[in-house]
Formats: sequence, structure tokens, C-alpha cells
Amino acid sequence: MSPNTILAFVAGAFSLTLAAIAACRKKRSLATWCFSIGMLVFGLESLFGAMWRDAVIPEKAAFWGSLTLIAKSFFPGIWICFSLTYSRGNARSLPSRSRLLVVAAVLIPVGISVIFRNQLLPASLIDSDSDSWVRSHAAARMLNGFQLVSAVVILMNLERTFRSAVGTMQWRIKFVVIGLGIIFGAQIYTASQALLFSDGILVLSSMDSVALLIGCALIVIAFLRSGFGEIDVYPSHAVLRTSLTFVLAGAYLFVVGVLAEVVARTGKADAFQLQALIVLLAFAGLAVALLSNRLRQKIRSLVSRHFKRPQHDFRRIWTRVTHSMSSAFGQSTMCAAAAKLISETFNVLSVSIWLLDEDHLAFGASTSRSASEANAVLQDPQQNFASIRMLTKPLDLEKAKGAHVEALKQISLSQFRTGGNRICVPLCAGSRCMGVAILADRVGGTPYTVEEFDLLKCVGDQVAVGLLNLQLSDEITRGKELEAFQAMSAFFVHDLKNAASTLSLTLNNLPLHFDDPVFRKDVLRGIGETADRINQLISRLTALRRLELNLAEVDLNSLVDDAVKGLNGTMNVKVVKDLCLQPKVKLDRDQFGSVINNLLLNARDAVGSDGEVRIQTAKDDEWAIVSVADNGCGMTPEFVRSSLFRPFQTTKKKGLGIGMFQSKMIVEAHHGRILVKSEPTVGTTFRIMLPLNHQTA
Repeated sequence: MSPNTILAFVAGAFSLTLAAIAACRKKRSLATWCFSIGMLVFGLESLFGAMWRDAVIPEKAAFWGSLTLIAKSFFPGIWICFSLTYSRGNARSLPSRSRLLVVAAVLIPVGISVIFRNQLLPASLIDSDSDSWVRSHAAARMLNGFQLVSAVVILMNLERTFRSAVGTMQWRIKFVVIGLGIIFGAQIYTASQALLFSDGILVLSSMDSVALLIGCALIVIAFLRSGFGEIDVYPSHAVLRTSLTFVLAGAYLFVVGVLAEVVARTGKADAFQLQALIVLLAFAGLAVALLSNRLRQKIRSLVSRHFKRPQHDFRRIWTRVTHSMSSAFGQSTMCAAAAKLISETFNVLSVSIWLLDEDHLAFGASTSRSASEANAVLQDPQQNFASIRMLTKPLDLEKAKGAHVEALKQISLSQFRTGGNRICVPLCAGSRCMGVAILADRVGGTPYTVEEFDLLKCVGDQVAVGLLNLQLSDEITRGKELEAFQAMSAFFVHDLKNAASTLSLTLNNLPLHFDDPVFRKDVLRGIGETADRINQLISRLTALRRLELNLAEVDLNSLVDDAVKGLNGTMNVKVVKDLCLQPKVKLDRDQFGSVINNLLLNARDAVGSDGEVRIQTAKDDEWAIVSVADNGCGMTPEFVRSSLFRPFQTTKKKGLGIGMFQSKMIVEAHHGRILVKSEPTVGTTFRIMLPLNHQTA
């Protein structure tokens, strides 16, 4: 048995052991099952590959080789599903395109391996001593290409999860991501070479075994750290649109392509394999270095010490603070942005923000624990933290004394023995304390300098101002909503009171004059008018709700004519029609009909019994025009400018003041415009313009 075969057996056994451990966990999520099945597939692939490598009889080699490649076809779908669900807080609500991606990743390679199973194995063997194969079929190249793309997609998803986590959350999943990164990085390496060259399938499988062994070792470290625990991460749209993995994979494949061209011209394939391996290891080392918080801190310290660089670039930090605060529109978003900013600026893994609600603390955000974990740490939600209001500057919790210090220590437990002292930063906006930010687990346990304490106070004050602005904005919004509700209620109650008074008077007189037919007729008419008034009141109040249009091609002349006929019984004024519009207009007949009715009723009320109302339709370029004019009392320029189209503003004694507001809203929903020209004692003209060539959505 060759050393490569032994290595494959060891890697396969290691992978199967991890699969069993993950399957035996008490809390098993979809990501846990995907991990267990994925490691099972890797283990079987490695074991089948070892049997393939050690086979002497061609029939046995073909049998084990087929099993190896069929097992390899299962990993894309399983691991893509894992990469989309591992440590994702929104894993249960995956978008449909992600689900389609998982289904395609399962069906396509498995279908290729089943349908073309006889074409997956290499066509012939060059040399039994060289352990290499040549002339792969198109099906094998297709499967390798799909596995190459799948490995890149898996690494991209894992990178997005890792980049969205901060502080201790990143630390908990780092070695799982690095271990899988090495495994799938080797997959990219072997798949790219299998596509570029016809030999090396068995030789390159040794590279997969080495990568699987190293990756399993790193995943074991992750098990020892956090028991393969998951966290809730919600990648932002910015992270989803950018990917370092995509750039690195593209750069690696470009370099490999250049080396392949060199090999094609020189014929030195052995040298190419060594060069490509060095490039892969270089990229893997770069990724590990970029993910090391300790290494990045050492680099910063080295640059600061030897190049006399200031400890912090205040302009850059203040720009980041301003940007983070301006892009947050809620307390939870603001707290999350502040925690992430403090964590990245001061290289602190555990940053927790607690908000002061009256005299009690409420969880805001954290880089080390979820909301449920934080609330569990806060043993007594009603515990009094009023003494926190006395804090004015950051303090070291390990050195300070007092009852509030002990209470803060209880909710800010460190996860590292070498994480240094815990720091409490009060969030003060003037004389108001909005809460506290607690920093723990600083990388390397580096003590805070005087300069950093000053910077922490500035950042804390800025965060407090942002939180206070959000709180005041909410109070103003609630006040405006209450004011609008009170105004609407006042008009509504006033009109209902008048209607109720009328009905009450009628009921009081009904027993006395019930036998009078004329009285009964007047009673019926009065009740009907009161009911119509209430219905009109309710229909006008619905104008304050969201408007929905039911569009259709409508003859505007017919719509106007029907509106005039429907109001003939109530107009009692001279109406002049001039309907000249030819093309039809796409609009909501009922909604726009209410606009015409409202304008006609307003014109009737303005002119009295001796006035005249003129209504016209016409075409002006690409606009359909509806004009309603009267020679009535008119309106002042101030009222037209500031009150005409505002709700609850009216010159009528019996009006609610929302008719013109509703009409303007309907016209604008049709992408039109409503213009008004009015002069006191002369009259008013309303001009509605609707686009003829615009398809309203």
C-alpha cells in the first residue's frame, strides 16, 4: 500500500468521524445536517479514491473510480446548501433563487454522473508506474467544470457570512471557514488542472487528501472552541454584492491559465504542477493572514512604532462615525452600527451596548452574543441602574468600585482570559444618559491609552446624540400622528354630532305628529338626507388611506357627461358642456369620476342659483385636458397657495376640507397635474392635465 493510499484512508476516516460527531449533536439545524452529510461524502470519496489508487485489476479500478466520481458529484449541492444556511439568521427564509441554486447544484452533477457514468473514467492509462491517466471524456470535463464553479460559489457564501460577523462572532466561526476554505481551495486547484490538462487525476487526488486532512484538523479546533456553534448573521446588500473570493479565484485561475500556456509551449508539465501548487498555497496563506486579528494588530503596531504614525487617524474614524450614524434609521440599527464601529476601531472582539430605559437596562446590540443570550445574562430585568446616569467618562471596570460597577461586571463577562480589562463607556448627550457601551476581549489584551479613552468618550457622545435624535424624531412623529388624529376626530365628531342632533329632534317630535302625512314625509326625507351625509362623511375619510387604481381605457367625454347627468337633480345652475377630446385615456373610471363630481359640486356651491358652470375637454399636445370653470365667489391667492389642497382646510361651513386633497391625490396617482386659477368675486377655473402617452403603473 503506497503512502498516498494511506494518506487518503486517514483523511477519509477523519472526515467520517467529524460527520458522526456532527450528527450526534443535541441541537441539529439544517446547516448541521448539511455539514454531517457533506463530511460523509468527502470521507467516502477519499476512501473510494484510496481503493481506486490501490487497485491492480482494471475492472476493480473502474468500479472504485466510478464510485469515487459519483461520490464527488454529491458535494456541490450539499455544501452550497450548507454555505447558505451556516450561521445565517435568515436561513429559514432563503429567497427562491437560492433554493433554485441548491436544487440545480444537486441535480446537475448527480445527473451527469448517473447518465454518463460510463464516460466519467479516463479513456486509457499512459503508464502503470506513473499512476496517471489521459484523455478524459467530455462528461468528466463537464463535471470538473461544475465542481470548480460550485467550489467558488461555496467559498463566496462562506466569505459573506464571515465578513458580516464581527468580534467574538467572527472568532467562533473563523476556523470552520478557514478549514472549509482549504478543502474547497484544493478542489479549485485540482478541478482547474483537470480541465487544463489530460493527466494527473490520481496524482491530484493526493492534493485533495492533504487538504481534507488539514481542513478537518482546523474544524476540530473550531469544535474545541465553540462546539461547532452557530450564530445569527444577516449579510448586508453591500457584502452580498462584493466578494474577495471571486477576485482571488479569478486571479488564481488567470495565473494558472498563463502557466498552462507556458506548459503548452515548453512541454514541462511537472514544473507546472509545482508552480500551481505554490500559487495555491500563497493564496491560502494570504487568506489566513487577512483573517487573523492578532496579525493585523501587530502590523498596525509595527507601522505606528517605526514610522511614527499617530495611534488613530481621527479624520478617517470621524468620517466612519458620521457615515455609520447617518445611515441608521432605528435604535437597533444604530446600536448595531455603533458596536461594529467600536469593535473595528479599537480591535475589540466583544462590544455590547445597553440602553437605559427609565432606570432599567435594555439590550441594544452586541458583537459577541445574541439578544436572547444577553437577556439571559441580565438576570433581573427590573434591576435599578439609575446610578449609571452619574457616569460622565469611560471607566475601567476592573479598577473602579461601586454598586453599579459590580452590576455592569455581571452583564459583561469576558470570553478570554487574556482579553485585558473591561471598559464601560457612558453614552451621554448633554445631561441625558442614553445607555452604556461595554468593551471586553481586546485582541492581545492591549491596555487602553489616554488618547483612546478620549476617543471613546467622543464616539460615545456621538452615538448618544444619534440615539437621542432618533428618540426625539419618534416623539415628534407620534405627536404629529396624534395631532392629525385629533383634528380628523374633531371634524368627524362635529359632523356626527350635528347628524345625531337632527335625528334626536326628529325622534322627539315623531310621537306628537306621527298621524300627519306631511310630517311623516318630511321625517323620511330628513332621515335619508342625514344617512347620505354620514355616508358622504365616511367616504371622504377613506381618502386618507392608500389609493389603489383599477386602470382601463375610458372615453373621457362620456365620463364627464355621465357625471353631469348624475348631478342634474342637485345642480340647479346652468351647465355648459364643450366636450371635444377624441382619444381615450387610461384611468380609473370610478376614482376619476369622483374628482369630476367633486369639482362640479364645488362649482355649484360657489356660484349659487344664478351662476354658470362650464366644463370642457380637449387635447393639448400629448395631454388630455379637463376644465371646470365657474363665475362664483372665487378664492384668495393665499388660500389657493397654502390651504386649498391641504386636508381639513375649507371655506365651506359644512365641509371637511379633504375633497380637494383627495382629488389632487387621485390626479397625481394618474401621473397628471391639477392647476387652479381663481380670483375673488370673479370665479374659479380648475384645469386637469392627464398624459396621453404614459402607461400608468
